[in-house]
This record gives sequence, C-alpha cells and structure tokens, in this order.
Amino acid sequence: MLQRLDKFVSHATGLPRSEVKRRLNHKQISLNGQIVTQGKISVSDKDTITFEGKELHLSLPGYFMLNKPAGYTSTREDANHPSALDLIEEFCNPALHAAGRLDADTTGLLLLTNDGQWSHQVTSPRHHQHKIYLTTLAEPLTEQALRLLSEGVMLRGEETPTLPAQVERVDEQIIRLSIIEGRYHQVKRMVAAVGNKVTALHREQIGTISLDGNLQPGEYRRLSDQEVSAFLSS
Repeated sequence: MLQRLDKFVSHATGLPRSEVKRRLNHKQISLNGQIVTQGKISVSDKDTITFEGKELHLSLPGYFMLNKPAGYTSTREDANHPSALDLIEEFCNPALHAAGRLDADTTGLLLLTNDGQWSHQVTSPRHHQHKIYLTTLAEPLTEQALRLLSEGVMLRGEETPTLPAQVERVDEQIIRLSIIEGRYHQVKRMVAAVGNKVTALHREQIGTISLDGNLQPGEYRRLSDQEVSAFLSS
C-alpha cells in the first residue's frame, strides 16, 4: 500500500506534519539509504525509512529481546536511572514497554513489546511462564533453605506463601532459581526469607525464550516468529 513519506513519518513518530517537513529540510530522513527532502514521495512497506538514523515501523507490533545491563530501569518512570527502553534504537508505534520488569540492579533477559495481549501472555500468573534467574548469594545456601524455597516460603507482608520454586545449585554461593509468579522483588525476598541475601541477579529465561548468548549487555535483537508464537499459543 502506497502513502506519502511525510504522512508515514508523522504517523510512525507522532510528530506533526509541519515538524516532519522541517526534519526533511534538515536532511534527517532517509529512504532506502538515501537522504530525501521531499515529503510527497510515495513509499510502501517494502521501503526502509530512517529518521535520525533509526528505522521507522508504522503501527506494527514489535517484539525484542534485550540483554539489560545493570543500572537501567524497565520503565521511564525513574528519574534516577536511564531507561532500558532507550537502548532499542528503532521507533515503534505504539511505544514499547517491558513485558515483565527487572530492577535497576538486575541484569539479563528483558522482553520488550508494544503488543498488550502478547505482554499479558508473558506476565500473567495464570499462564505459568517459568522465569529463571541465576542468583548469587551472600552466603552458601543451606540444605534447609533449599528445601524451604522448593516448598514455598512466606514473604514479609504477604498473606499466602510463594508457590514452590525449582532450585539448582550452580556453585557454593550461586543457585539457579525458577519461579512462575511475579511478586514484587520476589527472588530477593524469597532468599531473604530463608536467611540469606542476593548480591547479584541475572534473568536467563522466560517461558521457552532464553537470553541469546551472542548479545552483550545493552545489545538487543528482534524475536523470531517462533519465539513470539510460543507465548501466543500458551
């Protein structure tokens, strides 16, 4: 389907047409790798359009995997930390959000999308998506603590215990913890409930999607069709 370039850019970025015209005049928009200055050019979904060096996507669902570095939040609501959302160098309309947040000091797999239904499939407890965390502890985990985590523990301020977790010893002070709930700071609070403390937390997997080992901290890639559909069919 053909449409005018300036209209496409306006819809994809949310900028008024007058501002798009100004950006065209300032040579900030390119079409298939070439700078363009005329907004009346016709474009189709086969064309590659970039704005300020970032590829534009119009009203299409976007699905990304990010290896979140420490120090970044999963939202835009924290004035004290940069947002992991800004690491995605593509415009998406609607805007992206995190499907399952991570604390600023937690690293690893962060799924980002603008598809609300898909996000719900990822995060809703009723879909029982396992979330796996490589968890570094302040002290070695005792056998009693391991048993308690595996059975479910009562968290401070809660009225019901957590569901049983799957716990794998990796090293003396490192465990791999798998949970299906998403309570506030759940892993840290679970470990605290058995008398220990988390010193580093890294999410490795959500459902069937594992963090791509080729992604360095701060790097991302689009999810494959198979990865996306794994949640839609769950």
